[in-house]
Amino acid sequence: MPLNISLEEIYETYRMTEKEHFDIRAVTLGINLLPCTSDNFSQLCKRVEKKIVTTARQFVKRAEKIDARFGIPIINKRLTITPAALVLSGALTGAAAEDRKRVVTFAKLLDHCADEVGVDFLGGFGALSEKGMNYADQTLIEAIPEALGSTEKICGFINLASSKAGINMHGVAKIGGIIRDLALNSENAIGAAKFVVFANAVSDNPFMAGGFHGVQEADNVLNIGISGPGVVLHTVETAPRDLPLDEIAEIIKKTAFKITRAGELIGRELAHDLGVRFGSLDLSLAPTTAVGDSVGRILEAMGLEMVGTHGSTAALALLTDAIKKGGLMASSHIGGLSGAFVPVSEDVGLSEAVKAGALTIDKLEAMTTVCSVGLDMIPVPGDTKTTTISAIIADELAIGMMNNKTTAVRLIPVPGKKAGERVSWGGLLGEAYIVPLHQENSDYFIWRKGQIPAPVTSFRN
Repeated sequence: MPLNISLEEIYETYRMTEKEHFDIRAVTLGINLLPCTSDNFSQLCKRVEKKIVTTARQFVKRAEKIDARFGIPIINKRLTITPAALVLSGALTGAAAEDRKRVVTFAKLLDHCADEVGVDFLGGFGALSEKGMNYADQTLIEAIPEALGSTEKICGFINLASSKAGINMHGVAKIGGIIRDLALNSENAIGAAKFVVFANAVSDNPFMAGGFHGVQEADNVLNIGISGPGVVLHTVETAPRDLPLDEIAEIIKKTAFKITRAGELIGRELAHDLGVRFGSLDLSLAPTTAVGDSVGRILEAMGLEMVGTHGSTAALALLTDAIKKGGLMASSHIGGLSGAFVPVSEDVGLSEAVKAGALTIDKLEAMTTVCSVGLDMIPVPGDTKTTTISAIIADELAIGMMNNKTTAVRLIPVPGKKAGERVSWGGLLGEAYIVPLHQENSDYFIWRKGQIPAPVTSFRN
């Protein structure tokens, strides 16, 4: 369906792009691999390679043409696949050691495919395990440290909770050790930045590391992740200092509307060029390390001396809600996560607030009740106990379960680093200061395992 874009909107989009860091953060092509399943592992691998390469061969080239045609930068080109545990389940034999080798081999095959078609990342190496882990789920998760540690472009996830099923605490207890081993098995713990633990994971998320192609999606779907913290920051900074907060919300809504219109135009054009279905548009504000491209700075522009101080959660709630409302006015295809991200290492404002001691793990957790994801890109001391990692994850999953929202955790225990020390990954992953954690242990709570039951709201039908 064509969009009616005025000349004024075109000029406005040009200004947002050139001056305020507006971009299409990700175009993500989802590929259904279920037709490739086989009980013969070699046959499965051949089918998967053929399917990915055939489907995505023109993807990057077409995205670059759209970028050049409209002048709006497309930063990342990505693929998502059906959760790998589902694809692999029929080809596993029951011999644990041999099956883990097969999982790692499959990850390397996917990495090769990502290289061959030229994408930046491939997501979906994970499992849906909120009610329990079957053999394929468990085998894949146990292979994660080697699989993600030995590949460059593969991103993994596990969904361990939902508002319908509750929290799989057996899986939560296990995953703390997996994350620790993944950090140890990769340079500068970077592997842990490629793995996300979810509650209420969505199937049309174009952002990494948690994107995957849901089983309820069409065979091939294009999802768009737009961004624009710089545009929103400019909007708030240029508003009168005494403008009431409800009027701040209104101007953010109008800005989100404009960003969404531009993003949908790009998405529909690229989907048409590829001959695939246009899926959803995720209008999350995803910050970068660039000056002026920070969600933290937006909150400070509303009147906070530094993000993390009292009022930060309220300011983030206003921002997230206004972004969603503005997007919904502009498109009927809003999906993914859509809101505001608070990834500590990728946002200069957040990173500086951690360094100053204004932004703590507890305040970050409180802010995740109103943002669009959760505890994201948070470096923690390398000697953090695995039960502590699991307990932090359990807290965040509980927020998602009880509030019927998507929450996620991307913790990075950095070997050899202590609280307050700096770690740098460069590029989009940025740098940050190691966030201090509570020293009191949660061991016996985590060791109980079992399942935290779903809340009473799960009985709605």
